[in-house]
Amino acid sequence: MTNLRISEAAALLGVSDDTVRRWIDQGRLSEVRLDSGRKGVRGIDLAELLRTTSESQEPGLTPASARNRMRGIVTRIVKDTVMAQVEMQAGPFRLVSLISRESVDELGLEVGSIAVASVKSTHVVVEVPES
Repeated sequence: MTNLRISEAAALLGVSDDTVRRWIDQGRLSEVRLDSGRKGVRGIDLAELLRTTSESQEPGLTPASARNRMRGIVTRIVKDTVMAQVEMQAGPFRLVSLISRESVDELGLEVGSIAVASVKSTHVVVEVPES
């Protein structure tokens, strides 16, 4: 069973350590003692919190079948005559999307805009990080 330090959990969620501690105090996450004696959370509890939280979020304008939605801020847009490259920062994640220039214009996207990136893929590689 994987246990995580509070700082590791916070980094994965894109929130502060204090937010994770607050969730422990509120009973949203259970606290565990790590081998080092520090406080931590169980990976399985964190996964369940993320699963239930993502299911309860507003679906917005994207079809409900898109499972991975990240709210962020547009940091860069590069347009040519047909296509545009849109870069966003969503928590700790930098996302880059290639969409039509027309879509960027219709959505009114500009640097500083708040947007939601919806990621859907038929092929996802999952790896275990090196320790």
